[in-house]
Amino acid sequence: MNKIQSLSGYLHEYQKSVHQPEKFWSRIAESFHWKKPWDQVLSWDFNGPEVKWFENAKLNITENIFERQLFTHGEKTAIIWEPNESDEPALHITYKQLFDKTCQFANTLEAQGVGKGDRVIIYMPMIPEAAVAMLACARIGAVHSVVFAGFSSSALADRINDCEAKMVLTSDGNFRGAKNIPVKAVVDEALEKTNTVEKVIVCQRTKAEVHMEPGRDLWWHEAIKDQDTKHKAATVDSEDLLFILYTSGSTGKPKGVVHTTGGYMVYSQYSFLNVFQYEQNDVYWCTADIGWITGHSYIIYGPLLSGATTLMFEGVPTYPHPGRFWEIIDKYQVNQFYTAPTAIRALQAYGLDPITPYKLDSLKVIGSVGEPINEEAWHWYHDHIGKGKCPLVDTWWQTETGGIMISPLAGITPNKPAHASLPLPGVQPIIVDAEGNELKGNNVEGNLCIKFPWPSMIRTTYGDHKRCKETYFSAYPGMYFTGDGVKRDHDGYLRILGRVDDVMNVSGHRMGTAEVENAINEHPKVIESAVVGFPHDIKGQGIYAYVICDIEGRTEAGLIEEIKDTVRNIIGPIAKPDQVQIVSGLPKTRSGKIMRRILRKVASNDISNLGDTSTLLNPEVVDEIIKGAKTN
Repeated sequence: MNKIQSLSGYLHEYQKSVHQPEKFWSRIAESFHWKKPWDQVLSWDFNGPEVKWFENAKLNITENIFERQLFTHGEKTAIIWEPNESDEPALHITYKQLFDKTCQFANTLEAQGVGKGDRVIIYMPMIPEAAVAMLACARIGAVHSVVFAGFSSSALADRINDCEAKMVLTSDGNFRGAKNIPVKAVVDEALEKTNTVEKVIVCQRTKAEVHMEPGRDLWWHEAIKDQDTKHKAATVDSEDLLFILYTSGSTGKPKGVVHTTGGYMVYSQYSFLNVFQYEQNDVYWCTADIGWITGHSYIIYGPLLSGATTLMFEGVPTYPHPGRFWEIIDKYQVNQFYTAPTAIRALQAYGLDPITPYKLDSLKVIGSVGEPINEEAWHWYHDHIGKGKCPLVDTWWQTETGGIMISPLAGITPNKPAHASLPLPGVQPIIVDAEGNELKGNNVEGNLCIKFPWPSMIRTTYGDHKRCKETYFSAYPGMYFTGDGVKRDHDGYLRILGRVDDVMNVSGHRMGTAEVENAINEHPKVIESAVVGFPHDIKGQGIYAYVICDIEGRTEAGLIEEIKDTVRNIIGPIAKPDQVQIVSGLPKTRSGKIMRRILRKVASNDISNLGDTSTLLNPEVVDEIIKGAKTN
């Protein structure tokens, strides 16, 4: 199964992966089922950029989940589904049952006119049908694009239009903690701004009354009723699109990150198996939503390709009580637990009382994802959840990387608090200064780049290859620029320092400052805005907005609430600013560029050294902003 089992084994594998990468990945890939083998393992040019893995190989990723494993895993539980309400029955779905559901829905998609290469938007709650939807798309060669079902109708419409989706899969509503969210209404509103969607299939979850457009909308249970549970998988090329996942950038328009089939399959499975040291009969739980890359790679594809039992949770960590995570771990005897620092910090705030009723003695590995974890949260998680005995895998990776890139391997790599530690085999990180010069040796700090391709890396941004090059491959020619700062310590361990560009990391979700600014500027009273991130005890980074307004006829407090509501309506609740400060001007250079460095320092309550402000066009505005700054 290509599983590393010791530190010397890791060092040996890593050296092989660097010195003979094609031979290394060819050996890993041979354990999968290919309908036709590759002609060439890798061809690449980062200046294009153009990267191809397992060139001209033919396969279907769902055959590697199902047909490759059914003989040994058919009766094994593939997915445990834990619903939002703790008194609603959970579901245990075997690999055979999941296969039947996938085939049945694949037939349903084809019956509704979806074929190979068509794009399908999935805007659904964390229910088994969402996993079935993804797998059925992959089964027929359609391209799925999952959109987190907390995004607004405008954000959803933008994504539908960008990928020219043919179908939307959704639900009548979502249960999320104490909330009942009317999801179908959001889809209806989004479709008023689109013209490519031909069909909408609606899964009944909340039994809410919804509008069903005749000729366009179908109920899931009715659409699948007469469909066969047998389906012959489509043959796709290794470089055919598997999915598009939208991520925020430093400009307002979301980027459609493209992942292709063969390389993503190989890397997601390999990284899952090794980082978490998964063993057969373990129960693995990642708390992410499938709307994010973590849900794709480490709830669905990585675990299922490994024959694992993966847990899907519909709810939130604090409902109906702040011990819900720990209750679920004991209930299912979870062995590997993977969550975000945001969740850890939020639960830490409740103290130890919610933990004491639970044993948590089944845990073998705990993990962190989404942002660098601070040392205080690391120790709390390690000591109180891992009971001081579980290795903590602090994983660094991105939507664009497709899989975990830098992380301890559980129980193999010695842990160091708040350090992502060492790269996985096949990953070649490099630290560079602002001019692109490599910073060698230990005790150095700079920008994190990757100098050699890995199988699950981004291939393009959908419909805009130029943007892919400009965003990831232009800052440092010949290298993939991650956008993150990094420090290599005296032991050679890597510590991720966070974003160096105009992208915030809010509760583990990347959000472009420009995207939030564009939403704020939609308010009719707003003249100009500037958004920065600031340290937030729970979210990691909060959103701080400086806004120039025409305040006539409004109260400042009322206008601030309207601005927050505008962002919520255009992007979604996740992007709502934590602080809004009405200002008369923004600090600008003489060329008109906003000096965000100053705004970040004020938002962070760090005004001890603002640097030279005399060169600004309007230095006097800085004092005004400091005086009016919100207390965080």
